[in-house]
Amino acid sequence: MSEQRLRTALTDLVGIEHPVVQTGMGWVAGPRLVAATAEAGGLGILASATMTYPELEAAVAKTKSLTDKPFGVNIRADATDAVDRIDLLIRERVKVASFALAPKQDLIAKLKDAGVVVVPSIGAAKHAVKVASWGADAVIVQGGEGGGHTGPVATTLLLPSVLDAVDIPVVAAGGFFDGRGLAAALSYGAAGVAMGTRFLLTRESTVPEEVKREYLARGLGDTVVSVKVDGMPHRMLNTELVDRLEHSGGWRGLSAAVRNAAEFKSMTGMKWSTLVRDGLAMRKTKDLTWTQVVMAANSAMLTKAGLVEGRTDAGVLPAGQVTGIIDDLPTVAELIDRIVTEAVERIEATAALARTTA
Repeated sequence: MSEQRLRTALTDLVGIEHPVVQTGMGWVAGPRLVAATAEAGGLGILASATMTYPELEAAVAKTKSLTDKPFGVNIRADATDAVDRIDLLIRERVKVASFALAPKQDLIAKLKDAGVVVVPSIGAAKHAVKVASWGADAVIVQGGEGGGHTGPVATTLLLPSVLDAVDIPVVAAGGFFDGRGLAAALSYGAAGVAMGTRFLLTRESTVPEEVKREYLARGLGDTVVSVKVDGMPHRMLNTELVDRLEHSGGWRGLSAAVRNAAEFKSMTGMKWSTLVRDGLAMRKTKDLTWTQVVMAANSAMLTKAGLVEGRTDAGVLPAGQVTGIIDDLPTVAELIDRIVTEAVERIEATAALARTTA
Protein backbone atom coordinates (compact mmCIF):
# COMPACT_ATOMS: atom_id res chain seq x y z
CA MET A 1 0.00 0.00 0.00
CA SER A 2 1.23 3.48 -0.85
CA GLU A 3 2.80 5.41 2.02
CA GLN A 4 1.41 8.60 0.47
CA ARG A 5 -1.93 9.77 1.82
CA LEU A 6 -4.61 12.11 0.52
CA ARG A 7 -7.14 12.76 3.25
CA THR A 8 -10.52 13.84 1.92
CA ALA A 9 -14.14 13.87 3.03
CA LEU A 10 -14.52 10.46 1.35
CA THR A 11 -11.64 8.80 3.19
CA ASP A 12 -12.95 10.18 6.49
CA LEU A 13 -16.54 9.14 5.74
CA VAL A 14 -15.79 5.54 4.77
CA GLY A 15 -12.58 4.89 6.71
CA ILE A 16 -10.37 4.11 3.71
CA GLU A 17 -6.77 5.11 3.06
CA HIS A 18 -7.11 6.52 -0.45
CA PRO A 19 -9.90 8.45 -2.24
CA VAL A 20 -10.18 5.86 -5.00
CA VAL A 21 -13.36 3.85 -5.68
CA GLN A 22 -13.72 0.70 -7.78
CA THR A 23 -17.24 0.79 -9.17
CA GLY A 24 -19.81 -2.02 -8.98
CA MET A 25 -19.50 -3.39 -12.52
CA GLY A 26 -21.89 -6.23 -13.27
CA TRP A 27 -20.16 -9.60 -13.84
CA VAL A 28 -16.79 -7.96 -13.00
CA ALA A 29 -16.84 -6.58 -9.44
CA GLY A 30 -16.73 -9.81 -7.46
CA PRO A 31 -15.04 -10.71 -4.16
CA ARG A 32 -11.52 -11.02 -5.58
CA LEU A 33 -11.45 -7.57 -7.16
CA VAL A 34 -13.32 -5.89 -4.31
CA ALA A 35 -11.09 -7.40 -1.61
CA ALA A 36 -7.95 -6.46 -3.55
CA THR A 37 -9.17 -2.88 -3.78
CA ALA A 38 -9.95 -2.77 -0.06
CA GLU A 39 -6.55 -4.26 0.83
CA ALA A 40 -4.86 -1.61 -1.32
CA GLY A 41 -6.63 1.13 0.64
CA GLY A 42 -9.42 2.01 -1.79
CA LEU A 43 -13.15 1.36 -1.72
CA GLY A 44 -14.25 -1.73 -3.65
CA ILE A 45 -17.92 -2.18 -4.48
CA LEU A 46 -19.54 -5.56 -5.14
CA ALA A 47 -21.97 -5.62 -8.07
CA SER A 48 -25.12 -7.35 -6.85
CA ALA A 49 -27.48 -6.52 -9.73
CA THR A 50 -26.24 -9.58 -11.64
CA MET A 51 -26.35 -11.80 -8.55
CA THR A 52 -29.20 -13.75 -7.02
CA TYR A 53 -29.78 -13.16 -3.33
CA PRO A 54 -27.94 -16.39 -2.34
CA GLU A 55 -25.05 -15.40 -4.63
CA LEU A 56 -24.87 -12.00 -2.94
CA GLU A 57 -24.82 -13.66 0.48
CA ALA A 58 -21.93 -15.86 -0.64
CA ALA A 59 -20.09 -12.93 -2.24
CA VAL A 60 -20.31 -10.81 0.91
CA ALA A 61 -19.06 -13.73 3.03
CA LYS A 62 -16.20 -14.41 0.60
CA THR A 63 -15.17 -10.76 0.52
CA LYS A 64 -15.16 -10.60 4.33
CA SER A 65 -12.95 -13.70 4.40
CA LEU A 66 -10.43 -11.94 2.15
CA THR A 67 -10.33 -8.55 3.87
CA ASP A 68 -11.32 -6.90 7.13
CA LYS A 69 -11.32 -3.45 5.54
CA PRO A 70 -14.37 -1.43 4.42
CA PHE A 71 -16.11 -2.33 1.17
CA GLY A 72 -19.46 -1.66 -0.42
CA VAL A 73 -22.30 -3.35 -2.29
CA ASN A 74 -24.19 -1.90 -5.23
CA ILE A 75 -27.94 -2.58 -5.13
CA ARG A 76 -30.75 -1.97 -7.60
CA ALA A 77 -33.17 0.13 -5.61
CA ASP A 78 -36.04 -0.92 -7.88
CA ALA A 79 -35.46 -4.68 -7.45
CA THR A 80 -38.29 -6.55 -5.79
CA ASP A 81 -35.91 -7.95 -3.16
CA ALA A 82 -34.09 -4.66 -2.52
CA VAL A 83 -35.25 -4.57 1.12
CA ASP A 84 -33.93 -8.10 1.71
CA ARG A 85 -30.57 -7.11 0.25
CA ILE A 86 -30.45 -4.01 2.41
CA ASP A 87 -31.20 -6.14 5.47
CA LEU A 88 -28.27 -8.38 4.44
CA LEU A 89 -25.92 -5.38 4.27
CA ILE A 90 -27.02 -4.25 7.70
CA ARG A 91 -26.74 -7.72 9.21
CA GLU A 92 -23.27 -8.28 7.73
CA ARG A 93 -22.10 -4.78 8.68
CA VAL A 94 -21.16 -3.83 5.12
CA LYS A 95 -19.80 -0.30 5.24
CA VAL A 96 -21.25 1.22 2.05
CA ALA A 97 -24.51 0.83 0.13
CA SER A 98 -24.16 2.04 -3.44
CA PHE A 99 -27.11 2.61 -5.78
CA ALA A 100 -27.29 3.17 -9.52
CA LEU A 101 -30.86 4.37 -9.01
CA ALA A 102 -31.62 6.50 -5.97
CA PRO A 103 -33.33 4.59 -3.15
CA LYS A 104 -36.40 5.98 -1.46
CA GLN A 105 -36.02 8.19 1.57
CA ASP A 106 -37.15 5.50 4.01
CA LEU A 107 -34.52 3.04 2.76
CA ILE A 108 -31.80 5.66 3.10
CA ALA A 109 -32.93 6.34 6.68
CA LYS A 110 -32.94 2.61 7.48
CA LEU A 111 -29.38 2.20 6.22
CA LYS A 112 -28.09 5.32 7.96
CA ASP A 113 -29.70 4.31 11.25
CA ALA A 114 -27.71 1.08 11.00
CA GLY A 115 -24.45 2.91 10.33
CA VAL A 116 -24.28 2.10 6.60
CA VAL A 117 -22.92 4.88 4.38
CA VAL A 118 -25.32 5.59 1.49
CA VAL A 119 -23.78 6.62 -1.84
CA PRO A 120 -26.12 6.83 -4.85
CA SER A 121 -24.80 7.43 -8.37
CA ILE A 122 -26.43 10.37 -10.12
CA GLY A 123 -26.27 11.97 -13.55
CA ALA A 124 -27.50 15.52 -12.92
CA ALA A 125 -27.22 18.22 -10.29
CA LYS A 126 -30.97 18.14 -9.58
CA HIS A 127 -30.74 14.43 -8.74
CA ALA A 128 -27.85 15.13 -6.37
CA VAL A 129 -29.92 17.78 -4.62
CA LYS A 130 -32.81 15.33 -4.23
CA VAL A 131 -30.80 12.46 -2.72
CA ALA A 132 -28.88 14.88 -0.50
CA SER A 133 -32.19 16.17 0.88
CA TRP A 134 -33.18 12.56 1.55
CA GLY A 135 -30.05 11.98 3.63
CA ALA A 136 -27.53 10.44 1.22
CA ASP A 137 -24.02 10.66 2.67
CA ALA A 138 -22.25 11.21 -0.65
CA VAL A 139 -22.84 10.86 -4.38
CA ILE A 140 -20.94 9.47 -7.34
CA VAL A 141 -21.37 11.59 -10.45
CA GLN A 142 -20.49 10.01 -13.80
CA GLY A 143 -19.92 12.08 -16.91
CA GLY A 144 -20.50 10.96 -20.48
CA GLU A 145 -16.99 9.53 -20.85
CA GLY A 146 -17.89 6.67 -18.53
CA GLY A 147 -18.65 3.13 -19.62
CA GLY A 148 -21.97 1.31 -19.38
CA HIS A 149 -25.09 3.40 -18.85
CA THR A 150 -24.06 6.99 -19.20
CA GLY A 151 -25.37 10.48 -19.87
CA PRO A 152 -24.56 13.13 -22.49
CA VAL A 153 -22.71 15.68 -20.31
CA ALA A 154 -18.92 15.53 -19.97
CA THR A 155 -17.43 15.08 -16.51
CA THR A 156 -15.65 18.44 -16.72
CA LEU A 157 -19.05 20.15 -16.87
CA LEU A 158 -21.20 17.79 -14.83
CA LEU A 159 -18.83 17.63 -11.86
CA PRO A 160 -18.69 21.38 -11.10
CA SER A 161 -22.45 21.69 -11.56
CA VAL A 162 -22.99 19.03 -8.89
CA LEU A 163 -20.34 20.45 -6.58
CA ASP A 164 -22.07 23.82 -6.72
CA ALA A 165 -25.43 22.22 -5.93
CA VAL A 166 -24.73 20.10 -2.82
CA ASP A 167 -22.65 20.17 0.35
CA ILE A 168 -22.11 16.40 0.70
CA PRO A 169 -18.96 14.68 -0.65
CA VAL A 170 -18.97 14.21 -4.41
CA VAL A 171 -16.99 11.42 -6.08
CA ALA A 172 -16.12 12.01 -9.73
CA ALA A 173 -16.44 9.24 -12.34
CA GLY A 174 -16.13 9.05 -16.10
CA GLY A 175 -12.72 9.46 -17.75
CA PHE A 176 -10.44 8.71 -14.78
CA PHE A 177 -7.54 6.28 -14.93
CA ASP A 178 -4.44 7.86 -13.36
CA GLY A 179 -3.07 10.23 -10.72
CA ARG A 180 -3.42 13.27 -12.94
CA GLY A 181 -7.15 12.65 -13.07
CA LEU A 182 -7.38 12.24 -9.30
CA ALA A 183 -5.44 15.47 -8.78
CA ALA A 184 -7.72 17.27 -11.23
CA ALA A 185 -10.88 15.96 -9.56
CA LEU A 186 -9.62 17.04 -6.13
CA SER A 187 -8.79 20.47 -7.58
CA TYR A 188 -12.38 20.79 -8.75
CA GLY A 189 -13.49 20.07 -5.19
CA ALA A 190 -14.38 16.39 -5.48
CA ALA A 191 -13.67 14.04 -2.58
CA GLY A 192 -12.26 11.28 -4.78
CA VAL A 193 -12.62 9.43 -8.06
CA ALA A 194 -14.47 6.27 -9.07
CA MET A 195 -13.23 4.07 -11.91
CA GLY A 196 -14.66 1.06 -13.71
CA THR A 197 -12.72 0.30 -16.88
CA ARG A 198 -9.37 0.94 -15.21
CA PHE A 199 -10.15 -1.69 -12.53
CA LEU A 200 -11.57 -4.08 -15.14
CA LEU A 201 -8.11 -4.00 -16.72
CA THR A 202 -6.18 -5.29 -13.70
CA ARG A 203 -4.78 -8.72 -12.88
CA GLU A 204 -7.39 -9.37 -10.18
CA SER A 205 -10.25 -8.74 -12.60
CA THR A 206 -11.90 -12.04 -13.53
CA VAL A 207 -12.62 -10.91 -17.09
CA PRO A 208 -11.06 -13.44 -19.50
CA GLU A 209 -7.54 -12.56 -20.62
CA GLU A 210 -8.47 -12.54 -24.31
CA VAL A 211 -11.17 -9.98 -23.54
CA LYS A 212 -8.69 -7.81 -21.65
CA ARG A 213 -6.39 -7.94 -24.68
CA GLU A 214 -9.30 -6.78 -26.83
CA TYR A 215 -9.72 -3.73 -24.61
CA LEU A 216 -5.99 -2.96 -24.63
CA ALA A 217 -5.86 -3.10 -28.42
CA ARG A 218 -8.48 -0.37 -28.82
CA GLY A 219 -7.97 3.35 -29.43
CA LEU A 220 -9.68 6.49 -28.16
CA GLY A 221 -12.26 6.41 -30.93
CA ASP A 222 -13.28 2.79 -30.45
CA THR A 223 -16.25 3.20 -28.10
CA VAL A 224 -19.80 4.01 -29.08
CA VAL A 225 -22.93 5.04 -27.19
CA SER A 226 -25.89 2.92 -28.28
CA VAL A 227 -29.51 2.60 -27.20
CA LYS A 228 -29.98 -0.67 -29.06
CA VAL A 229 -28.79 -2.91 -26.21
CA ASP A 230 -31.43 -2.11 -23.60
CA GLY A 231 -33.16 1.05 -24.73
CA MET A 232 -30.94 3.41 -22.73
CA PRO A 233 -27.64 5.13 -23.67
CA HIS A 234 -24.89 2.58 -23.11
CA ARG A 235 -21.18 3.17 -23.86
CA MET A 236 -19.32 0.06 -25.08
CA LEU A 237 -16.60 -1.09 -27.42
CA ASN A 238 -17.61 -0.80 -31.04
CA THR A 239 -17.79 -4.43 -32.23
CA GLU A 240 -19.42 -6.23 -35.14
CA LEU A 241 -22.28 -7.22 -32.84
CA VAL A 242 -22.87 -3.61 -31.79
CA ASP A 243 -22.75 -2.52 -35.41
CA ARG A 244 -25.39 -5.14 -36.29
CA LEU A 245 -27.56 -4.00 -33.39
CA GLU A 246 -27.25 -0.38 -34.49
CA HIS A 247 -28.54 -1.28 -37.94
CA SER A 248 -31.22 -3.70 -36.79
CA GLY A 249 -34.92 -2.94 -36.91
CA GLY A 250 -37.07 -2.50 -33.83
CA TRP A 251 -38.80 -5.88 -34.09
CA ARG A 252 -35.52 -7.74 -34.42
CA GLY A 253 -34.13 -6.09 -31.32
CA LEU A 254 -37.33 -6.71 -29.37
CA SER A 255 -37.44 -10.41 -30.28
CA ALA A 256 -33.83 -10.80 -29.18
CA ALA A 257 -34.71 -9.06 -25.91
CA VAL A 258 -37.55 -11.50 -25.27
CA ARG A 259 -35.17 -14.45 -25.77
CA ASN A 260 -32.64 -12.86 -23.42
CA ALA A 261 -35.34 -12.26 -20.81
CA ALA A 262 -36.15 -15.97 -20.90
CA GLU A 263 -32.46 -16.86 -20.56
CA PHE A 264 -32.04 -14.39 -17.69
CA LYS A 265 -35.04 -15.99 -15.96
CA SER A 266 -33.51 -19.45 -16.36
CA MET A 267 -30.08 -18.34 -15.15
CA THR A 268 -31.33 -16.59 -12.02
CA GLY A 269 -34.15 -18.97 -11.19
CA MET A 270 -36.55 -16.02 -11.06
CA LYS A 271 -40.25 -16.53 -11.69
CA TRP A 272 -41.98 -14.76 -14.56
CA SER A 273 -44.10 -12.97 -11.97
CA THR A 274 -40.93 -11.58 -10.37
CA LEU A 275 -39.59 -10.41 -13.72
CA VAL A 276 -42.89 -8.69 -14.43
CA ARG A 277 -42.87 -6.96 -11.03
CA ASP A 278 -39.28 -5.82 -11.62
CA GLY A 279 -40.31 -4.57 -15.03
CA LEU A 280 -43.22 -2.62 -13.60
CA ALA A 281 -40.91 -1.06 -11.01
CA MET A 282 -38.37 -0.12 -13.70
CA ARG A 283 -41.07 1.39 -15.89
CA LYS A 284 -42.36 3.50 -13.01
CA THR A 285 -39.05 4.68 -11.55
CA LYS A 286 -37.13 5.16 -14.80
CA ASP A 287 -40.02 6.28 -17.01
CA LEU A 288 -39.33 3.58 -19.61
CA THR A 289 -41.48 2.31 -22.44
CA TRP A 290 -42.56 -1.34 -22.38
CA THR A 291 -40.11 -2.03 -25.21
CA GLN A 292 -37.27 -0.65 -23.10
CA VAL A 293 -38.39 -2.72 -20.11
CA VAL A 294 -38.29 -5.92 -22.17
CA MET A 295 -34.96 -4.93 -23.68
CA ALA A 296 -33.43 -4.47 -20.22
CA ALA A 297 -32.67 -8.21 -20.16
CA ASN A 298 -30.36 -7.66 -23.13
CA SER A 299 -27.89 -5.70 -21.04
CA ALA A 300 -27.34 -8.44 -18.46
CA MET A 301 -27.13 -11.35 -20.89
CA LEU A 302 -25.08 -9.69 -23.63
CA THR A 303 -22.65 -8.30 -21.05
CA LYS A 304 -22.35 -11.74 -19.46
CA ALA A 305 -21.52 -13.22 -22.87
CA GLY A 306 -18.69 -10.72 -23.30
CA LEU A 307 -17.24 -10.29 -19.83
CA VAL A 308 -17.78 -13.78 -18.38
CA GLU A 309 -17.90 -16.15 -21.33
CA GLY A 310 -15.33 -14.23 -23.37
CA ARG A 311 -17.51 -14.17 -26.49
CA THR A 312 -16.24 -10.95 -28.02
CA ASP A 313 -18.12 -11.79 -31.22
CA ALA A 314 -21.50 -12.26 -29.52
CA GLY A 315 -21.28 -10.19 -26.35
CA VAL A 316 -21.31 -6.56 -25.32
CA LEU A 317 -18.18 -5.05 -23.77
CA PRO A 318 -19.03 -1.95 -21.68
CA ALA A 319 -16.13 0.48 -21.86
CA GLY A 320 -15.31 4.01 -20.83
CA GLN A 321 -13.45 6.22 -23.30
CA VAL A 322 -10.32 5.72 -21.17
CA THR A 323 -10.04 2.28 -22.80
CA GLY A 324 -8.14 3.94 -25.62
CA ILE A 325 -5.42 5.29 -23.35
CA ILE A 326 -4.89 2.30 -21.01
CA ASP A 327 -2.02 0.05 -22.05
CA ASP A 328 -1.22 -2.24 -19.12
CA LEU A 329 -2.63 -4.78 -16.63
CA PRO A 330 -1.22 -3.91 -13.20
CA THR A 331 -2.26 -5.47 -9.93
CA VAL A 332 -4.81 -3.43 -8.01
CA ALA A 333 -2.17 -2.57 -5.39
CA GLU A 334 0.22 -1.35 -8.08
CA LEU A 335 -2.53 0.69 -9.71
CA ILE A 336 -3.68 2.48 -6.57
CA ASP A 337 -0.12 3.09 -5.42
CA ARG A 338 0.72 4.61 -8.80
CA ILE A 339 -2.40 6.78 -8.87
CA VAL A 340 -1.91 8.17 -5.37
CA THR A 341 1.82 8.78 -5.84
CA GLU A 342 1.27 10.61 -9.11
CA ALA A 343 -1.64 12.62 -7.69
CA VAL A 344 0.49 13.83 -4.79
CA GLU A 345 3.24 14.84 -7.21
CA ARG A 346 0.80 16.75 -9.40
CA ILE A 347 -0.82 18.51 -6.45
CA GLU A 348 2.57 19.58 -5.10
CA ALA A 349 3.70 20.77 -8.53
CA THR A 350 0.48 22.75 -8.95
CA ALA A 351 0.83 24.30 -5.51
CA ALA A 352 4.30 25.46 -6.45
CA LEU A 353 2.82 27.55 -9.25
CA ALA A 354 1.24 29.86 -6.69
CA ARG A 355 3.63 32.69 -5.87
CA THR A 356 3.26 35.37 -3.20
CA THR A 357 4.45 38.75 -4.42
CA ALA A 358 5.83 41.41 -2.13
